[in-house]
Amino acid sequence: MEGLILGWYVLVETGSVLLLTLFASLQYTGTLLAPMFGVVGHRIGTKKLLCAMRATYTTLAATLMTLAFTGLLAPAYVFIVAALMGIVRPSDLVMRYALIGETMPATRLMGATSVSRTTQDSARIAGALTGAGLVAALGIGPAYVVIASLYATSLLLTFNVAGKRPARHPPEGAAAAETHAQPRTSAWHDLKDGVAHVWTTPQLRAAMYLAFLVNVTAFPLVNALLPYVAKEIYRTDQTGLGYLVASWAFGALLGSLTLTRIGHAIRPARTMVVSCAAWYAMIVVFAQMQGPAGGSVALMLAGFAQSLGMISMSAMLLRTADAQFRSRVMGIRMLAVYGLPIGLLISGPLVGGLGYPTTAMLYCAAGLAFVLVIVVRWRDHLWRPEATGNSR
Repeated sequence: MEGLILGWYVLVETGSVLLLTLFASLQYTGTLLAPMFGVVGHRIGTKKLLCAMRATYTTLAATLMTLAFTGLLAPAYVFIVAALMGIVRPSDLVMRYALIGETMPATRLMGATSVSRTTQDSARIAGALTGAGLVAALGIGPAYVVIASLYATSLLLTFNVAGKRPARHPPEGAAAAETHAQPRTSAWHDLKDGVAHVWTTPQLRAAMYLAFLVNVTAFPLVNALLPYVAKEIYRTDQTGLGYLVASWAFGALLGSLTLTRIGHAIRPARTMVVSCAAWYAMIVVFAQMQGPAGGSVALMLAGFAQSLGMISMSAMLLRTADAQFRSRVMGIRMLAVYGLPIGLLISGPLVGGLGYPTTAMLYCAAGLAFVLVIVVRWRDHLWRPEATGNSR
């Protein structure tokens, strides 16, 4: 709801696709801090960190709600709040996936990750449809009452998250003395160990490159630029934008539901690569559509492929990373999201000069080329059925 409402607000108030991409980029400023969030979650516990993050969401949403009701809301304030929210929000997914890795056995990670994604995708459908309707009917102030209330509810629900790790038997005798004698390592040392683990594990390293690639070349086209497509190409309003976002989320929901049923039988690394290639193909189809009906169908298929690819990637990372490194690996995975603001900032001038369809073709051609490079370079770890990344 919040992303749709504020994206439309910025586009209407400023009339600039460049400022729209800048606004979207600010929501990912915290991706550089995501690895450290993983370290902090490992040290203080997932529950405490999730509660602090969701208290931040509630406070910032309440701030925008107050500005809207007092008539002081302006694009500058929206940019400031987006930047502050962007410091925290990119790491939310890190902590949720880390929680899955801590609590679920390896054989159920694909199904558990898929179930987690169904909640996210169904929320996107509901948020896209109700958010547009609320703003159209009541205005941005009352809509933000709902947003702030939902954030507050999420904080209350997070208090019920299991905050303790499984009990470990304390060491005895000489081993206990040795353990107590060892100084506690610094957070930076923990982060360095996590980076080294990713760098020396081929399937993890390849997945990080692929994650960065799709954030640079795929997500900008079907994420932040949808308000531009709805307003400038399809000539529709925020309700039409809501249907586009809901179509994307519905396709993603179908993908996550599919994996809850067949996830145990697929090869994660292979599925990740093939699905990302299919995602690019459907974005090319979407970019050629001249009306919202065909665009919605193409977006649904793109969302389906995206869901298969990203869930398979997350399950592979959780399954093949050492247990002690899972939260740090997922934090480093979110660092790849920093490619999204880079792709957005480049796409703004390109869309303004070349148009959306041409920009989409250039991005997808580059994306498919680099997917092929990644598969060829790490084929022994991503494509062979007996590879660790393809273990079921």
